Amino acid sequence: MKSSATMSIGEIAAQFGLATHVLRHWESMGLLAPSRLGGRRRYGADDLYRIAVILRAKEAGLGLDEIREMITTSDPAERRSVLLRRRDELAERIARAQASLDLIECALGCDHDDFTSCPHFQAVMAERIALSTTPAS
Repeated sequence: MKSSATMSIGEIAAQFGLATHVLRHWESMGLLAPSRLGGRRRYGADDLYRIAVILRAKEAGLGLDEIREMITTSDPAERRSVLLRRRDELAERIARAQASLDLIECALGCDHDDFTSCPHFQAVMAERIALSTTPAS
């Protein structure tokens, strides 16, 4: 890797496996603010970390507007509020994904022709049935 202080848009895009237009789009959205040298974008160490944060947040299912809200606020209390909200949303998505994985694991372990009629599978799904029949508050 070249010194991060001298990386061009092409070099940084290649390092992260991105197209250069993605970095330009992120810049237009206020997610990135690379320095300029002779009118050309130059990416430093801080930009590397910011790109890594953007990519990780996208992997977690956050949209670019959500990511911008999360990383651009300069007020620590506001940032904490945004991060807590995002954490709670992510924890909920993880719980739903884990429940789906549990369902698949249970079905994979079932030898019945129709795994939905398997008593063990039905016991695993009983909580979901109970949740769906609970009256709304």
